[in-house]
Amino acid sequence: MSLRNPGVPRRADRPAARPRARIAVLAALALMLNLPAATVAQRAGMVGGCDIRRGTLCTNLNLNGAQLAGANLANSQFTQSDLSDADLSGANLNEANFASTELRGTDFRKASMVRINLRGARLNEAKLAGANLTNAVFQNADLSKADLSGSTLANADFSNARLEGANLQGADLQRANLRAAKLKGASLAGAKLHGANFTRASLIDADLTGADIDQAIFLNAQTQGCKGCP
Repeated sequence: MSLRNPGVPRRADRPAARPRARIAVLAALALMLNLPAATVAQRAGMVGGCDIRRGTLCTNLNLNGAQLAGANLANSQFTQSDLSDADLSGANLNEANFASTELRGTDFRKASMVRINLRGARLNEAKLAGANLTNAVFQNADLSKADLSGSTLANADFSNARLEGANLQGADLQRANLRAAKLKGASLAGAKLHGANFTRASLIDADLTGADIDQAIFLNAQTQGCKGCP
């Protein structure tokens, strides 16, 4: 004969108990470490309702200013989310999907971003110096005034991308596709452009001083005022 009060749910019937307990633990940790609760939550893998881990699905979320330096987010989906001014420096973003994402001023310095999808993303003034962007896709992306100095962009696709005023000094753009890209005022000084395709690209007032342009294609490119262009 059971003595349990039928009006009181069993432990297994209380789905909210575990999340509440987790929140309580995070709050206690915040007090112990003298840190904001949001910071502790981020370190525990929770940011803006997103479970920060490899292969996560976090679309249409506001993650503006999130602190995700060094996070492993390989194969993750962040399409149409806002990560403007977020810190993803040193993060693993290999094969992640950031299509149509807001990434204005976001810090990707020295991040691993091999085969990342940034199609249609807004990366104005983003910091990508020293990042590994081999085979990355930037089709129709806006990288105006972005810093890609010293980054690895071999075989990357920048077709129809906006790179006005971008810093690509010393970057490795070997065999990169820059067809119809807008590079007005961009600096590619000392960049490796071997085999890169600039067909119909705008290189007005760009700087290619000291760049390796061996076998690069400049068919119908606009090169008025360009330094180092053929």
